[in-house]
Amino acid sequence: MDIQSIKNRFGIIGNSPALNHAISIAERVAATNLTVLITGESGVGKEVFAQIIYQLGQRKHNPFIAVNCGAIPEGTIDSELFGHEKGAFTGASESRKGYFETVNGGTIFLDEVGELPHGTQARLLRVLESGEYIRVGSSKVMKTDVRVIAATNVNLQEAVRSGRFREDLYYRLSTVPIYIPPLRDRGEDIYLLFKKFTLDFAERNRVAPIRLTEDARQLILKYPWPGNVRQLKNVAEQLSVLAVDKEITAQELMQLVPDIADNRLPALAEVRYESGGNLTEREILYKLIFDLKKDLNDLKQFVFDVTKRQINGEPMHNFSHPYQQNFAPADKPIAMPPTTSQPVVIHSETYEPHDTIEETLNLSEVEKELILKALRKHRNKRKDAAADLGISERTLYRKIKEYNIQL
Repeated sequence: MDIQSIKNRFGIIGNSPALNHAISIAERVAATNLTVLITGESGVGKEVFAQIIYQLGQRKHNPFIAVNCGAIPEGTIDSELFGHEKGAFTGASESRKGYFETVNGGTIFLDEVGELPHGTQARLLRVLESGEYIRVGSSKVMKTDVRVIAATNVNLQEAVRSGRFREDLYYRLSTVPIYIPPLRDRGEDIYLLFKKFTLDFAERNRVAPIRLTEDARQLILKYPWPGNVRQLKNVAEQLSVLAVDKEITAQELMQLVPDIADNRLPALAEVRYESGGNLTEREILYKLIFDLKKDLNDLKQFVFDVTKRQINGEPMHNFSHPYQQNFAPADKPIAMPPTTSQPVVIHSETYEPHDTIEETLNLSEVEKELILKALRKHRNKRKDAAADLGISERTLYRKIKEYNIQL
């Protein structure tokens, strides 16, 4: 099946090379039983790619189940996935089959797999390696034949480095990785999707579809769309309801959807680790703080060295310092400000060497402050605050309890 046929079958709109490449990988891996890891920001359509792999695969006539790992409480997720025996825990009044047992022979889609607790990660690794698992409260080893498709908007490589995700599980899941590009990187696909959503809305509600003027069209093309396709669909339907005239100008667009006008700041350039992983917004902030601290320490050392040379009466024309490169070439003398007053004499025998004082940067306090700002910004709406912070709502809830934040 060619790429265009897949797009038509699954309702995918767009022609960007990155999107076509992702579809091509999904089509090729569908015929196998390999584990697939789908990555991309929230709202890019990872669940659609899971359906492509399932529907075009050998197990399309067998069961399929999608599990949102971030929405299941940590205390019950093992029971949900692997089942439990009667009396295994309080409230377990009878035995229960888990998802890996009920979809035996089929496919399981683990969305937000990066939110799995460590214990569950170990259990999942055993299933992927040997097909074996044990129900909660049991000692009997059971077998299952399930294809796993996982998805996440979390940088799992960074999660591995920070100890939040098992390295062996990461490599086992990412047998075949598929990266879905964010909407802001898909160019004209934004307008094509917008037209599709407005036409679908008009057809469902039997109204005339809205149109955008050229200036309004350019506005939606330049907007970064942090919520990706999901956000674009919401905006298209919102405009279809609120617009008085069917042709919408840029000014009307900004009035009807204030977020488009508010978010006009240039986006942060993508920052990558040497190994290729992306930094989160919070990690970028930490990096900037540490870099600033280093610059301040370098400046202190530079001032100390200049002062010391003056005290000792050493010439400045041959003075070179790494920090000096930010101000003047090393082969030129440092110009000192003229003074008419008597110099202050500092006796060198009483002058203590300068020690660089490392400021304390409490990462927990910085993280707590970011969470508080996000909650205030979104009026304590945890779902919106979590999306703004780039974490799941479940993770945000755990952090609120950890820092004892009162809502």
